[in-house]
Parts: sequence; structure tokens; C-alpha cells
Amino acid sequence: MDAFFASVEQRDNPALRGQPVAVGGSAERGVVAAASYEARQFGVRSAMPSVSAKRRCPQLIFVKPRFDVYKAVSRQIRAIFARYSGLVEPLSLDEAYLDVTEDRLGIGSAIRVAASIRRDILAETGLTASAGISYNKFLAKVASDQNKPNGQFVVLPEDGAAFVAALPARRFYGVGPRTAERMAQLGIHTGADLRAQSLGFLQQHFGKSALYLYHASRGEDDRPVRPDRVRKSVGGERTYARDLQSSAELHAALDEIIDIVWQRVAQQGVQGRTLTLKMKYADFRQVTRARSLPAPILERQQFDEVARSILGCLLPVPLGVRLLGLSLSGFEPPSGSLAPRVAEPTPAQYPLQF
Repeated sequence: MDAFFASVEQRDNPALRGQPVAVGGSAERGVVAAASYEARQFGVRSAMPSVSAKRRCPQLIFVKPRFDVYKAVSRQIRAIFARYSGLVEPLSLDEAYLDVTEDRLGIGSAIRVAASIRRDILAETGLTASAGISYNKFLAKVASDQNKPNGQFVVLPEDGAAFVAALPARRFYGVGPRTAERMAQLGIHTGADLRAQSLGFLQQHFGKSALYLYHASRGEDDRPVRPDRVRKSVGGERTYARDLQSSAELHAALDEIIDIVWQRVAQQGVQGRTLTLKMKYADFRQVTRARSLPAPILERQQFDEVARSILGCLLPVPLGVRLLGLSLSGFEPPSGSLAPRVAEPTPAQYPLQF
């Protein structure tokens, strides 16, 4: 979806249309959750501190998020997806992979399928969407950003390697500013530069990401679309209006986060063995500490004790703390039940034309 949260707000409030809009908190410690395309012209981006966003765009209009509305619209969109494919893997409220190898509606072309889905979304929600069409997830994801907003882009199988070779290295999934900077220091600026490196070289410099980078730089990605993808973690975090300094303040803040996360854990019905605490200091330096147990955490009291124990290892804090987060991962199926099955579609043979 195109600037999803902000577009929903502009749709529902005509006064916001054509205006630079940011969904999020406008307070000093607020963060932009989404920015309209009008705001993006000023350099406003999601995850940007609200103070920085306002500095770049003084006329920026902040709107409080309405996640219940965004979730309802997301369900509408997923219902549209379901008409076209049984293999839909949601990534978030506003993004998903679809495997359209099986031409459910007899449309005859993957390009026309994408165009039809986008028309349905616009007609039924009043919102625009962009699509990337290709023979694997990596290329479809990159292609989806090529003609935003309200556009689509196709990478044919015979063009995949050349398309990737011309990509800036920062366009590869998982390559953030720091990794891009490290790549630049190594003389890696494009997909072609990445492809020129051996797997051993990439492993030496990029660790676990090496195998992905090696194959992606060749236009290869064998991951199937997983409609039953298992959630890997459940968590929550908060950014505070003022830095937390004392142990008492941090324990009180942690108690609040424990309440939120344990409620989500109970709602999801998951059982995990690994608890991770995230802390961001006043200078934006971030640390994480995790503890894995031999068996899943089943009781709130144990969850509380482990979380407090991890926090205790980080006290006293060298600087004030602006953000605190907690997540549970390492999920196991509940005792007496079978592990969730993940649908594995057969490899695509390209019967549907592009």
C-alpha cells in the first residue's frame, strides 16, 4: 500500500488531502509511524523523530494513529487478495507476497493480475497500491518500490541478473545505513560489486547475511510464499517523554511493558523460551540482552522474574534511557499439540505468463 496509515487518514479527512501528514506523536519524543507523499517531499520518513520531521517540514500535520481502522482496512485488502490466490503471506498490515502461479481467475498474465488487484483495492477502499511482479520474493519486493505510488513494475526471469547488477547495494533487503557504509568502505556500491565477491569474503565481512547477499546478487531467492508463516516473536516497547535515570523509574517502566507484552503473549497463545530486553540510551546508542531458558515460560510470574533479572544486569545505566522494549521468542508448540504446519507450494514452473 502507498503511505498506508497516512493515506487512510487523508481518505477519511478531506481537509488532510494534499497536505503533508505524519501519523504519530508530535511530542518531543514522538516518532513518525507513516508519512504522506507530500511530507516525504521534505525528507520526512517513517521512524524519524517527530522533532526532526517538524524541522524539515514546519507545516507538517501530525495525526494520532488509529490502528483499529488500519487493521479493518487491512482485512478488506486481504479479502481481495484471497480472490486471486490461496498463497498469500502477509508481511505487515499493508504489505504481502502473493504466489499467483495458479491462475485462479483465468486472467492469463501476472501483470494483469497485479493490475486487477490494484483496481479492486482502489474501488473498494479508496486507496492506491503498488505492485512488484517477478519470479521470486526478493525481486518482487524490490520491484514494488520502483514505481511508487500507484504503479507497478515487472522483472522478467531473463532480466533478473541484470536488474540486480544495477541495483544500489542499499536496496538489498536488510542493508541498513551502517551496512551500506561498511560495503562502501569495501568498494561495494552495486549488485554487480556484490556478485563479484566470493562467499568466503562476504561471510568474513557480513556474517549471517552472507549467503543471502551471495544469492540475491545473482537474482536468486528460493523462499516459497508461506501463507501459514509462524510468528517469530511477540513484544512491545515505549519511548519516554523524558529520560529515565533511576533504577526505580526503570523497574516501574518495565512493569508497564511486562503487562502489555504478557497480554499479547496470552492473546496469541504462544509459548517461548527466549526473553529479550532492548534499551536505547539518551545518545541513541542501543543495547539488547537476551536470556534463553531450557523450557518455555508458562507463567506470568516467571516472565516477570526473568525480565527483571535481565534489567538488573544493565543497572545502573550510564546515561538516561529514552526507550525500553521487551520481546518473547523461541516459540514451541503447546504441550500435547503438534507443531504448526507451513504450506510448501510446489516450485513455480512459470505456466502463468508475465
